[in-house]
Amino acid sequence: MIDVIIPAYNAGATVGRAVTSSLAQREVASVIVVDDCSTDDTADAAFAAGAGDSRLKVERFAQNRGPAAARNHGFSLAQAPFLAMVDSDDWVLPRRFEALLGTAQSWDFVADNILFLPESQKAEPLPEAVLDGLPDRCRPLGLAEFIDRNISRRGQSRGELGFLKPVFRKELLSLHDLRYAEDVRLGEDFILYAKAMARGARFVLSQRCGYIAIERPGSLSGQHSIHDLRALHAACLGIAAESQLSEGERDMFDAHAASIAIKIKHRQFLADKQAHGLIRTTATMALRPGDLVHVLREILMDKRDGLRGATVPEWRLLLNDSDFV
Repeated sequence: MIDVIIPAYNAGATVGRAVTSSLAQREVASVIVVDDCSTDDTADAAFAAGAGDSRLKVERFAQNRGPAAARNHGFSLAQAPFLAMVDSDDWVLPRRFEALLGTAQSWDFVADNILFLPESQKAEPLPEAVLDGLPDRCRPLGLAEFIDRNISRRGQSRGELGFLKPVFRKELLSLHDLRYAEDVRLGEDFILYAKAMARGARFVLSQRCGYIAIERPGSLSGQHSIHDLRALHAACLGIAAESQLSEGERDMFDAHAASIAIKIKHRQFLADKQAHGLIRTTATMALRPGDLVHVLREILMDKRDGLRGATVPEWRLLLNDSDFV
């Protein structure tokens, strides 16, 4: 009923748990691991975890093509009516897919809560009391809220809904012409979900937790390349331009694009400073006072965050009670 796609790169130490936890679910028709030309034993580890289960398929790229290409290749191999993504570092809890498929509300995408664990705690017992105590509540998610919840904000815990790992209907791929943008290596899931929702797909959230994700201090820094940010910015503008959006949805797309534009200017300033020196770079940007103010604010906040140190909490949930009021 569900095909699980696991894109993997140099994940020999972790892909086994992603595979075994997925195969343990009776709703899973196949698990498709796409090894993106790893230099370690990722493919062998995936095969070993499958323990001869005929539902496991492992594909290997001859050259590294990126996570979006790996996911799209998984799409091309999938045959079940429902699809789900599992990252190679992560795993799913027992009966996750049973619970999601049983969601009463009408949906095209249905996603549950995510428990984030620091890498240092990945072998520790899960906070079972917390997970068992989560209410069994569901609600629809609108496009404007989804976009708003993907705008990074300083001083707030990362709650971007682009982290969600929904089950979704395979027919959406052809119905809405959906594929991962292979030139985008940042926010690929956000772009896919937003494009689908802009074309009418229904998204439902569940407060119950069935997905465990590993979080690293380095992943919190947001140090993305200028190229990655520009590709994400262009993809967002492309969705907004081609879609029939409400005023509120368009406002949120504009706000999201503006937040990315500030990050691009920040990264460009740092690159220019390294190439040409601080004085020349600052003098050039001073011709655009608004940009300079934004960039200096970003730099000061980065320094403040650096002094505080990059920390990852013992655990955290993506969704909380306030998301279901």
